[in-house]
Formats: sequence, structure tokens, C-alpha cells
Amino acid sequence: MDNKRKVLLIATGGTIASTQSENGLKPGISSDEILKFIPEVTEYAVVDAISVCAVDSTNMKPEIWKKIVATIKENYFNYDGIVIAHGTDTMAYTAAALSYLIQNSDKPIVLTGSQKPIELENTDGRTNLMDAIIYAADPKSQGVTIVFNGKVIAGTRAKKVRSKSYNAFDSIDFPFLAQIQGNQIMRYIPMIPYEEPVRFYESLDEKIYLMKLIPGMNVYALEEIFQYYDAIIVESFGVGGIPDSISDSFYEFHEKYPETIIIMCTQVAHEGSDMTVYEVGQKIKEDCHFLESYDMTLESVIAKTMWMLGNYEVTSDNEEDIFYKHINYDLVFGKNRQAN
Repeated sequence: MDNKRKVLLIATGGTIASTQSENGLKPGISSDEILKFIPEVTEYAVVDAISVCAVDSTNMKPEIWKKIVATIKENYFNYDGIVIAHGTDTMAYTAAALSYLIQNSDKPIVLTGSQKPIELENTDGRTNLMDAIIYAADPKSQGVTIVFNGKVIAGTRAKKVRSKSYNAFDSIDFPFLAQIQGNQIMRYIPMIPYEEPVRFYESLDEKIYLMKLIPGMNVYALEEIFQYYDAIIVESFGVGGIPDSISDSFYEFHEKYPETIIIMCTQVAHEGSDMTVYEVGQKIKEDCHFLESYDMTLESVIAKTMWMLGNYEVTSDNEEDIFYKHINYDLVFGKNRQAN
């Protein structure tokens, strides 16, 4: 009797599945063909492979996230773990989105990929894919993670920090969950069993606008942004604030469109936001009812906002309860964070 655990590989394209074309790399290797590059995987798990798309991850979008979730939901109880082969450029966004769309998963849902195509001799794809399958086949694994360059990162804490190097991803302001060396898993954070059963969500609100501040900026279409979008995420400087050049407009259009959610995050990679520190943030936060990212990554803020507005009737009475709910390690300090 074969006691190996069963893992489902879901291919989406990306560099790992790419081949050279006359116009550069593009996805062209099927899910079954990817597995042929790691024949030794049969020692660790029984792996089936399917494909939901074959796109450069630049073209990843919420519509495909929903297809991935539907595929996982359809196969969830037939496998011990799921691995998703994905392009690196938007992998952190997908990992965050799946963290909100698939909650309390007692089975591992692991994203991985590579910086070089798996068919190349010097690829990192074979090692990353093997590590991901080994992690997905381990009964102690759970939840949505990224496995890359030997590191296991919670799905809401990952950020791509290097565009070409093999150590492309970091875990922002949170420890790696585990490390994989020589096909062995070394865990740093014990997995605590979920108290509630797995839950799948199917809706996302895509009417989210990201506004990146630059010094002295004016936003001439700010009213149209308030009017059209359900949420505005402001990527500000430092711990967060609104410059004088647009603060009057924010007051005006918040009063005119009070149903538009406004969220403050920061352009700084580490340590998060805290609008209470400076005058440019403190008063407008209170007056315009800003939510804050605190120590969440930008990728998680975007995905969580899409999930929140897609699945709840959000009001001023419940928005904080929903947005600040801790999900897959996304919010470690939250509103209790104090400035140093």
C-alpha cells in the first residue's frame, strides 16, 4: 500500500513554465511537463498536475484568483496539499489574495516559482518546486504560504524585494515560518490548529484605487476617484500623512462621498504606518475616518480591501472590526502599535 501523501500541482504560467520566444520569455511548458523536471518527487508524494491558465504573472488578475480558488475548492478534500506554480512578479499579491479567499485551511496551499525557467540548467525552479511539494506533503503544514529559495513565508507577509536574484522574496516584519534544506523542514513557528473549518470566499471588489504620493503632488481627478472607486489606498511617506497640497480636497471629497473607504499605508517597506505621530496625519485621520495598514504589507492591504468590500456590507460601524481582523499573520501589531 502506498502511504505517500497526495499533492495537487496547479500551474498558472510564470517564469518557471516559460520558454524563449522571438520576443522574450513566455509561458509554454505544461503542468505535466513541469513535473518531468523533478522525477525524484515521487519519493515524497504522489503528485497530480492541472493548469488553470498560462500567463506571465504581469497579467495575473482577480478573475484568475477566483479560478484558482474554485479549482482548490473542487479538489480540496481529495489532496493533502496544494502547490501553485506562479510567476514571481505578482506572487505576493496572489498569496495575499488566497489568504483572504481561503481561510482556516488545515491543508497547506503553497505558492512557488522561479527566477529562471525550469528547463534551464542553472534554474532555481527545480529546487523551489521540490521544496514546495515537500512542504505541501508534510502533515504539519497548513494555510497559505510562499516557498522560495528555501524559505517558507506566510502568504500575507511576503514581498518581492529583488528582481533577478534567487533570494527574491522576504518576509516583511515577521519571521520565516520555516526553512527547507536538503529536503528537510526546519520549523521556526509551530502551526496552531484552526478552531474553525476551512472557508472559501468567492467575491472580490476590484474598484480599488492605489494613490502613491510624491512631493508636492496635486491630483486633478481626485473627485472622479472618490466618485468611482469604493476604496482609495493612499501610499504615503513614512508613518503616513496627507500633504497640504491635497488635504483640502480630501476633506471636501470625503464629505461629499462619505461611503468611499480611505486607507493609509506607507511607501516604507518596514515598520508600517502610524498616523498619530505627526500633525499631517493625526487630524485628517480622525476627520476623514482613515483606516491604517499599520504593519500589513501593501499587497495584503490591497487584497484584504478587495475581499472585505466584496463579501461584506461595510459601514462606519463595522469597517474596523473587519479590516483589523487578524488573518494568516497579516496584522501582528495592529492598532496597539506605539511609535518609538
